[in-house]
Amino acid sequence: MQPAVIGESFVRAAIFSMSLPVAMGYVPLGTVFGFLFVQAGGSWYMALAASLWVYAGASQFAMIPMLAAGLPVASLALAALVINLRHAFYGLSLLNDQPKNQLTRFYLIFALTDETYSVITTLKPRPTPEQMALLAGMNQAWWVLGTLLGAGLGTQLPVSLTGLDFALAALFGVLTVEQWRATRAWLPLLIAPVSYALMLWFMPEQALLLAMAVCVLSSIILSARSSKGAV
Repeated sequence: MQPAVIGESFVRAAIFSMSLPVAMGYVPLGTVFGFLFVQAGGSWYMALAASLWVYAGASQFAMIPMLAAGLPVASLALAALVINLRHAFYGLSLLNDQPKNQLTRFYLIFALTDETYSVITTLKPRPTPEQMALLAGMNQAWWVLGTLLGAGLGTQLPVSLTGLDFALAALFGVLTVEQWRATRAWLPLLIAPVSYALMLWFMPEQALLLAMAVCVLSSIILSARSSKGAV
């Protein structure tokens, strides 16, 4: 076997291992989505299409009651835009690491979820653009696999999946710990819960969205200060 082939196989195996923690959250949560989608009256192939072409966990869960209520596509698109607006900031921070191939670049922008971004920014040294795209593809594959499992259960068995939705919260907890271990920065860990607690007190109906805005603004300010310090 040629050394280049061995090296490529090693890289793929390494990226596969990086995606396993994400799989622990994506497979069960995707299963919940597929199950709920079918139980709400959708077909299994539409659940699969949503995970392939939408691929936005929170938005996909939000679309279930909206579709069941017969809301127009424009309402679904607006809800998806608001829920996933934070992803634009992920892409901005990786502008210098985008793949040169246009199709690969487009896919990485499309598939840059919270968990994929967290894994990418935790790794030292940072993966190459092509490795990032491969990692994103593996993570989406886990989500699609979960969706198929859930859709199959929803069409065949009267199974309750209560409690599996906690998998996403557990996954975010693990990723938060890994981010802290990589950076040892305690201030973001303090800003996030404090901002959410304050917004929950002042405007409970919009607490999550406003807290996210505060966190993004704080990140911009902290990044600007660290850049000035580096200069």
